Amino acid sequence: MNRLGLLLGVFVVSATTAMGQGAKNIVINEVLTNNTTSIQDEFGERDAWVELENISFTTYNIRGMYITTDPTVLDKTMSVPERIRRMSIIPNGEPRTSLGGRQHVIFHLNSTPVKGKLHLDTKVPLSQPVWIALYNGNGTELIDSVTVPALAADQSYARNGKKWSVKPADAVTPGIENFIQASESKVAKLKREDPYGVGITILAMGIVFACLAVLFVFFSLFGMLMRHMETAKKVVNKQPIKPITRTVEKTAEIGHKTGIILQEGLKTKGIDKEVYMAVIAMALKQYEDDVHDVESGIITIAPKKSVWNNEFLQMTQFHE
Repeated sequence: MNRLGLLLGVFVVSATTAMGQGAKNIVINEVLTNNTTSIQDEFGERDAWVELENISFTTYNIRGMYITTDPTVLDKTMSVPERIRRMSIIPNGEPRTSLGGRQHVIFHLNSTPVKGKLHLDTKVPLSQPVWIALYNGNGTELIDSVTVPALAADQSYARNGKKWSVKPADAVTPGIENFIQASESKVAKLKREDPYGVGITILAMGIVFACLAVLFVFFSLFGMLMRHMETAKKVVNKQPIKPITRTVEKTAEIGHKTGIILQEGLKTKGIDKEVYMAVIAMALKQYEDDVHDVESGIITIAPKKSVWNNEFLQMTQFHE
């Protein structure tokens, strides 16, 4: 029995300690006391509001905690029931009071709980300094507090790290991380706009897959090019292709020598001009048909039967 009681005691103490540690992660994040153009409640009314934040990465339910603006609760001799009567309790039954890691919740002040679970009757004076505090569910443990200076309409008093500062109306950030526009770094902006890192993860994955896609296309095209080059080499080895430049050069060379032969032949042998032109035309035709071999400066007739035989018989009279 004693062991069972000891175990129960240890369990209760551990649970209380864990709850206390979890409550310490709930802080006052931003306060607006004179609301004329800021957020509206469900009824279209603009009340003073306070924003709480869970600065940890674990979920904690703040139901049963207290918010107050009455500094008399700091009197340690005051009884717990009397202190609780001067506070506004955060009620049960509201899913938004279960704060996940780095999440926020806003409570409307100068209101009435009849309007909803996030409406508290905590009194906040307009344009005057006010002390606001967050107490644990036991009504005695002060979790967080801040003295808000007198604020102009729609200005807020916001936490910036461990420091607090007055923010103008266009820089008020209810429901999200606080930031100071004038000195906000790129890292702070990224944390504010993408607190869970979803965007940066998608961007990184997109860059990686885009690089892989580019590499895939490059190597695919490179592989196709190499295969075509290999096929071209095989075709060249099996069936050599006569270069066009070689044909043009050979034709120009034959034309040049033809002119010389015509000039010398007509002067020395008296050969008819039309005969030479016919001979050269036949030679070019034979060259294009690969009948004779290709030798620089020499036209050699291949040893095969062709129309050259008849022309040779007709031209023997000129080669005595």
